[in-house]
Amino acid sequence: MSVAFVTYVFLIVVPYLRHKPRPVGRPEAFEWHFLVPCRDEEAVIGDTVGYLRASFPSAHVWVIDDDSDDGTVAVVRGFHGDPNIHLVRRHRPHARTGKGDALNDAYRTLKLWMGRHADADRAVIVVVDADGRPAPNCLEVCAADHLFGDATIGAVQVDVRMVNAGVRQEGVSRWRRFFGGLLVRMQDLEFRTAIAAIQLSRGVTGTISMGGNGQFTRLSALDSIAGRVGQPWRGSLLEDFELGVHLLTAGWRTGFTMDTHVHQEGLYSLRRFLAQRTRWGQGTMQCMRYVRRIWASPHLSTLGAAEMMYYLAQPWMQLLGTLIYPIPLILLAHRATTSPTEVWAWFIDGAWILFTVYGIFGLLPFVLWGPVYRMRCHPSLGLWRAFGYGFVYAIYIYTFYITSWRAVIRLARGRNGWTKTRRNTERITPKVALDR
Repeated sequence: MSVAFVTYVFLIVVPYLRHKPRPVGRPEAFEWHFLVPCRDEEAVIGDTVGYLRASFPSAHVWVIDDDSDDGTVAVVRGFHGDPNIHLVRRHRPHARTGKGDALNDAYRTLKLWMGRHADADRAVIVVVDADGRPAPNCLEVCAADHLFGDATIGAVQVDVRMVNAGVRQEGVSRWRRFFGGLLVRMQDLEFRTAIAAIQLSRGVTGTISMGGNGQFTRLSALDSIAGRVGQPWRGSLLEDFELGVHLLTAGWRTGFTMDTHVHQEGLYSLRRFLAQRTRWGQGTMQCMRYVRRIWASPHLSTLGAAEMMYYLAQPWMQLLGTLIYPIPLILLAHRATTSPTEVWAWFIDGAWILFTVYGIFGLLPFVLWGPVYRMRCHPSLGLWRAFGYGFVYAIYIYTFYITSWRAVIRLARGRNGWTKTRRNTERITPKVALDR
């Protein structure tokens, strides 16, 4: 299994390293609408709206306020007079029911605003987080002939990068600054290397998935899966992957590009990071309800369906791994305690080769991403530091075993609510603490 996994990693690394930018398209051939879901985003929403309007003057920005308790609405209303900025307000008890529900409200509002005779094939909906910064070239890249220039492409996901990678956190202890900076660096490495390479490989299986930030979807594709109630997003905590499942099984193709990107804020706090990844893990578990839909779809190949099943099985495999992997170590420790001489003789007689090979094949698929990160993303990074990042990434991956258990416990307790991840610039207030 280790050899197979190493082989798989090398197979996806080579195309990733050999990737070259492709020709761009004409963004004026499409109508662009940015959807920005917000809940208590006073700290960042003003800069985000200003950036979107300055970078994409012909696009419309739809801010979806999910009944914020802070000054989010006031900040957005400060842009009054700009006809390309729209505010969609939600109120409790119908608000704060999940990001997907907020996006559905904006979708229905947008449909009413556009009218019945709008060209849904030309309209592209872009989901951007409140701290998101799409690259200035993202519209021309996504308008390319191999992306939205192809009428069969229903959605495109762009590369994701951490805007604060390498940025020192101020006002904290030296240890927290070091740990927080390393955590953000691992998130940047993860998205820009491993996830990007996997997405490129999914182009072969036809199963490129969507991400919550930097997600571009053709309006006609959303219409085709919205149903009579107008809900393209179906309520999973992993609403982006869930959307991709419905698009792919409805016959749409999806695309991924590294020729442009969206910047987002990496998390310095391990607690907030674990909360975020727990939500993602739980959302993946919820999407297991689509197993039959995936296998029965005539639009997915057997290889494509198998790839999606492998993704959905990962949190469950991690749960199983935490139960199985310790068993041989416990047995070995027991044997070493009761018969240390026998175990030592066994070890020096050749068992050390087994441990060495297992260590190499167990670490190599993860350590490899450090040098790859240097080659593709940061050529100025020292080689030894790159290898160090690779070893840290191997440890970082084990956090998913923790979040898988947290996710399954939440499922068992029936806790399916969506919890907002607090921004680095936000201060903890009693209300925010209560919501968490």
